[in-house]
Amino acid sequence: MDNRIYLLTGAAGLLGSNVSRKLIERGEKVRALVLKGDPAAKYIPEEAEIVFGDIIDNESLERFFTVPRGLEVYVIHSASIVTLNPNPSEKVHAVNVEGTQNIINKCIAHKVKKLVYISSTGAIPEREGNLPIKEVSHFNTEGLVGYYSVTKAEASQLVLNAMEMLPELNASVVHPSGICGPDDYSFGLVADFIIQYASGKMPAGIQGTFNSVDVRDLADGVIACCDKGRRGECYIMSNSLVSMKDMFHIINDAAGLNYNPKVLSVPIAKLVAKIMAVVSKLTGKPALLTDFAIYNLDRNNNFDCSKACTELGFKCRPFEESIGDEVRWLKQEGKI
Repeated sequence: MDNRIYLLTGAAGLLGSNVSRKLIERGEKVRALVLKGDPAAKYIPEEAEIVFGDIIDNESLERFFTVPRGLEVYVIHSASIVTLNPNPSEKVHAVNVEGTQNIINKCIAHKVKKLVYISSTGAIPEREGNLPIKEVSHFNTEGLVGYYSVTKAEASQLVLNAMEMLPELNASVVHPSGICGPDDYSFGLVADFIIQYASGKMPAGIQGTFNSVDVRDLADGVIACCDKGRRGECYIMSNSLVSMKDMFHIINDAAGLNYNPKVLSVPIAKLVAKIMAVVSKLTGKPALLTDFAIYNLDRNNNFDCSKACTELGFKCRPFEESIGDEVRWLKQEGKI
């Protein structure tokens, strides 16, 4: 639409680059906030207007939000620091929490039409066993594991709090599960897992489950949320559960491999992690297996995305298709 512009933070990331590409393909104006010197900026479509800046820098944010008069502004806030370190970090808090408050403040000051905040399923409390995990209407940090999840919960609540105080602010929150798919130039968790497995560096796996949404489907869901997401509502966007054993079979089929690693029970994996932690302290090298990594596989990852499907038309392709496409892309990139 000629009178609409999308402001996108985290535009150089896997999700951000997919969102910007899809928006431009449908003829939308896109302005991307990118950290100065970010090598991933080259993957943003050239049709997007790039503003170099930082969500924790007010001056650059003001430049980012200042648009020509007459344009309806839609903000997709995707920027964050994703970390597997479960311990508190001032930098992670500054970006994930304080940065989100800065975005909220600018949305209010510039009277934006819509804010879509990209949170995480990690911000939602886990349920016992395999009970479906649904959206919540209030966030706290009690019972959350890992500092990333804590900051995403805090930031999600900031968005909801702002709407309680300011009826003119229209915002929705999206909770993706793990993100996978091709064109992952940051080589995130799923890409790294595939590379390690395909290179024969994974002699064993751990009992547990993956839940990873295809970034292309997630991007479609986020854009749909801009138009259809209800004010103050949260939407889980996830996939079906896949076991570690199934994951091995899927990669084997996609990559033409015939590996058959053992799958360790959780108690055995925790014992191995303790040994690796001791070795890590002695050598100074990071442990290949940690208690936090085991938790993420062993926890309940059964996220229910039916609300996003019903209200936003969200659809997620089969995990086998996503991994197949990612394996083919990694081959093209010479990574496997």
